[in-house]
Amino acid sequence: MKSYRKELWFETKRRREFINITPDVEKCLAKSGIKEGFALVNAMHITASVFINDDESGLHHDFEVWLEKLAPEKPYSQYKHNGLEDNADGHLKRSIMGREVVVAITDGQLDFGPWEQIFYGEFDGNRKKRVLVKIIGK
Repeated sequence: MKSYRKELWFETKRRREFINITPDVEKCLAKSGIKEGFALVNAMHITASVFINDDESGLHHDFEVWLEKLAPEKPYSQYKHNGLEDNADGHLKRSIMGREVVVAITDGQLDFGPWEQIFYGEFDGNRKKRVLVKIIGK
């Protein structure tokens, strides 16, 4: 049994963004040398998410609209959490979109269904944040 650990760092230009990190995770998998096992990919910040879905711009727009309806950024005063920071909506959006994904590794490849890709979701950007990639197997 082997394991591999890598941190991916992001600093988004906007408060909210979705970034396809599948190629980054695939590079980690290639470096690991693991052919059979699992890859855990998780956001290491409470206002960011890692999730699996389709890489389609219309869908990403729909996520943005839907999340903003569920947990609107403004007015900041609607949230008790907002005081020193104005990111309560980011915490809620992360809770909806999830913290991590686990993907099976088969024959040295991420074992996805059709159209599946791994995304980093940022809900309180403009600062450095990281994602952990942990690959375990043989």
